[in-house]
This record gives sequence, structure tokens and C-alpha cells, in this order.
Amino acid sequence: MAPRSEDERPTLEDVAAFAGVSRSTASRALNDDTYVSARSREKVLAAARDLGYSPNQAARSLVTRRTGAIAVVLSEPEARLLDDPYRTAVMRAGYRELADVGCQMVLIFSDTREDLARTVRFLEGGHVDGVLVFAPHRTDPLPRALRLLRVPVVFGGQAADLRRGVHVVDFDNEGGARLAVSHLVESGRRRIATIAGPQDQGAPIARLAGWRATLTDAGLDPAGLSEEADFTLAGGATAMSALLQRVPDLDAVFVASDMMAVGALRTLSAAGRDVPGDVAVASFDDNATLAPAMTPPLTSVHQDPREQVRTMVSILMRLLDGPDLEPAAQVLPVSLVVRESG
Repeated sequence: MAPRSEDERPTLEDVAAFAGVSRSTASRALNDDTYVSARSREKVLAAARDLGYSPNQAARSLVTRRTGAIAVVLSEPEARLLDDPYRTAVMRAGYRELADVGCQMVLIFSDTREDLARTVRFLEGGHVDGVLVFAPHRTDPLPRALRLLRVPVVFGGQAADLRRGVHVVDFDNEGGARLAVSHLVESGRRRIATIAGPQDQGAPIARLAGWRATLTDAGLDPAGLSEEADFTLAGGATAMSALLQRVPDLDAVFVASDMMAVGALRTLSAAGRDVPGDVAVASFDDNATLAPAMTPPLTSVHQDPREQVRTMVSILMRLLDGPDLEPAAQVLPVSLVVRESG
């Protein structure tokens, strides 16, 4: 068959005629309608391939009422998002997982009140079929605003105290902290401090609770052994310095993220403390570019951002197929990867 010029691109009518079916049957087959026989579907798809037919996306959207786009909304300052290994892993996973189901990712950063209004207007404008949201701060107004949207929304992690009536996929943050701190207790450590993450976010609140509960269960007093930081390297370094000044006899530290643990390791090294000889260190995230590469390599709680995003995408696809899925919080398991730091 001679190639067609740009002005002679094959039409839906051409595909139907080539396959020997009606135009409506061809349309239903190309839109993956269930009311088409397998034989007719195969004939239509083969005809489309042979003719080089590509459906007009705008016209197809009018039929399916789908845009083929999914928004991934991250509610943090842009600079912090791009410096955070976990959030960059989430963005990468979002792109890959949505591409695997044939969807285009629309990435949105929402930080200021102006961002919030603009984000809600965009999402209400029919530009996307659904939304994946990462808004960790308890006081963030974004999650409540998004509950009013007419498109399905799935949250990554507990957000803004929305515990009921929403779809949530989170990790077992408290359980992961218990794994790490139990490991330190079982290795003989008795003065186990912690560098906690920001206490306006669900994950670090749960990790701090897991640390405290494990020490209490082991008959150890957690009083005075915690320092809060901001999930950054500098924050971890500063918090570790404060702990060493306040608790010079500490022999272990559980750090709520790998990035903060890198800062803690630098402070310990500068203070002449050997890791793990003098102070054992365990952290949370098991980031592939950080935890194994540290000196010494970090013992860390493993969580997989791609597994979280994959689960969120699966829920969103089910919501798009039928909105009757009951809202629920799904908690993903974590595990402890033991390395040389503790």
C-alpha cells in the first residue's frame, strides 16, 4: 500500500471499511468497549495498524470523556522538593507508573495560597482524569480543598488529618521505627536517641511514636533523647550536635530519614565518635543513592516509593472505571536493611 500524505491520513471510516465492520463497531473497538466481540476487535486493531491510523485525541476525549492525563500534586516548596531524594523518587515513579497504564503525568507544585487557588482551578477545569496527592503537612489546606473535586483523588500518606472518607496509601511508619529501634536494643544499645522529622507531618509523628514505644517496652527512658529537624542534611547535622551536647553518653541514634542521617554521620565524625563503635546509627527510607553509599553504609528501614505510587495508580484506575470503591487507608509493609552503621 502506497504511503499516504499528511492530508490523506486514514479516517475511522477507512479503518471500518478495511476491517469489514460498521463505523460504530470500529469506534467501540478502538475505545476498548466491552460490547465488541474479540474477533471484531482483532480485525479493527489489525486494520488500524495496517493503515497507520491514529485516533484524534480531542475527538476521542469527547467520546470517552477522558483526557488521558493524571495530575501528581506535591505540596511543598519547590526548592525542598527538588532536594529531597524521597520526593524525587516519587516524581520518577509517578512518570513511570502512569506511562505503564497509558497516561500522561501532569506535575504540579503547590506551596503558597496563590498556588492552592490556581491548582484547584486547574484540576476543576477538566484537564485531568484524576489526581495523586502528596501533601504531608497536617495544616495544609490543599487536601480539604481537593475533597470537593469532581475527579477521583488518591492521597500518598496521611494528609491534613483526613482520616476518613478518602483513599490513602501510606507506609507503616510506626512499625518501621519499631524495627529499627528494636534492632538497636537487641544489639545492646541503651542510650538510644532520635532525630525526629517535622512534627506537623504524619510520617515523622508515627516514627517518633514508634521510637518512644519501643524504648518504653524495653524498660528504657526516652526523656530528653529526642531532637526535631527538618528532613535536610543540615538539619540532621545540627540536631546531632545538640544531642551530643545534651546527652554525651548516647550510644545509638535512630534518624527519621536517610538525608538527616548523612548530616548526623558528619557531625559524629567531626566529634571523633566512631560509627558504630561509639554510636550506632539507624535511619528510615533506605534510599538507593544514599544508604549504601555512606561511610559506613547505613542500616535503614526500606520503603519503596514506586510501590506506593503503583498502588495509588491502581486505586485511581479502579475509581475511573467505577466510582463505587469504598474509601480506605492502605498501609504498605516496610523492612529493615542492616548494614555496617549499626
